[in-house]
Amino acid sequence: MFVADMEKKRKIAYKKVIDAINLHGGTTILSTGITGDDARLAKAVVDAGIKLIEPNHPAVALARGFKGVTNMHAAEEIRHEIPMEEMIKVTKGIRSVVGKDIFITVGVPGGFCEIVPTELPDEVFLQLSREGADGLHIHKASLKDLEEVVNKAHKYGLLVDAYIGHPDDLHTFGLPAGTPEEVSKVAKDMENIGVDFIGLMTGMSYEGAEAGEIHPIVKERLQALVESVKVPTLAEGGINLSNYKAFANTGVNIVVVGTAIDDAVRKAAQDVVKQFII
Repeated sequence: MFVADMEKKRKIAYKKVIDAINLHGGTTILSTGITGDDARLAKAVVDAGIKLIEPNHPAVALARGFKGVTNMHAAEEIRHEIPMEEMIKVTKGIRSVVGKDIFITVGVPGGFCEIVPTELPDEVFLQLSREGADGLHIHKASLKDLEEVVNKAHKYGLLVDAYIGHPDDLHTFGLPAGTPEEVSKVAKDMENIGVDFIGLMTGMSYEGAEAGEIHPIVKERLQALVESVKVPTLAEGGINLSNYKAFANTGVNIVVVGTAIDDAVRKAAQDVVKQFII
C-alpha cells in the first residue's frame, strides 16, 4: 500500500474529528448503537448535527436479532460471530447516506477482546477503508495486540480509537488500569504506539449511569487521561441526558452516546404505536 496516499487519507479523517471538536466548543458527540446500524437513523442524527458515527458488531448483532439476542449483554457473548461481510455492508450503507464529511469508526469481530480466536487479516482493513471507514473502534486488552492493530490500520489509511478499561468492568473493553496513576501510564503507552484517539470506559451497565454528576472516581480517571496525552480523548459508557454535561466539563473531547439514544428511539416508537392502537 502506498504510504503517502494512506497518510493523506488519515490526515483528512483526523481533520474531520478535530473540526467536530472545535465546532462544538471542545467536546463533541460520537453516536453509536442504533444510529450506527440503521442508515435512516444515521442520517437523522447527522441532520441534527452529529459529525462522528460508530457502527460496531455487538450493536449489529442486537439490531439483527442475531442468534436471538435481545439485550447488549447477550450480544457481547456472540459478537465475534457476526460475519465480517455484514460490518463491511453496514459501513458502506452508512457512508452512502451520511456523505463524505462525517467521520465513521467501525468496531469489527477481532477488534475487541474476543472470547474465541478471531483474525483480522489485511483484507479486512483494506475493504473497510475502501467502503468508507475512516477508522477502527478498538477494545484490545494488551498493548502488544493493540500495536499490531494500529500498524495495520495505519497501513490502509485508517485511524484507531482505543480504550482503557477498569479491571473490574463487567466486560473487558480495553487495556486495564485501576487507579488514575495507572490510567495515565497506560494512556501514554497507547499514545507512544500511535493510537490516534484514546478513550476511557466510564461504565458499561447498558442501563445508564446514575443521573446527575459522575462518580468522583470516574472523574479522577478521566482527568488523568485528559492531562496525560496530546491526542483527542473519549469517554464511553453510561452517558445520558442527565449526566453528559458533567462528562463534558472534564475536558474530554468526545462523548460516546449509544444506549441513551437507543432507549429514546424505542420509547418514541412505542408511544406512536400506542396512539394508533388506542
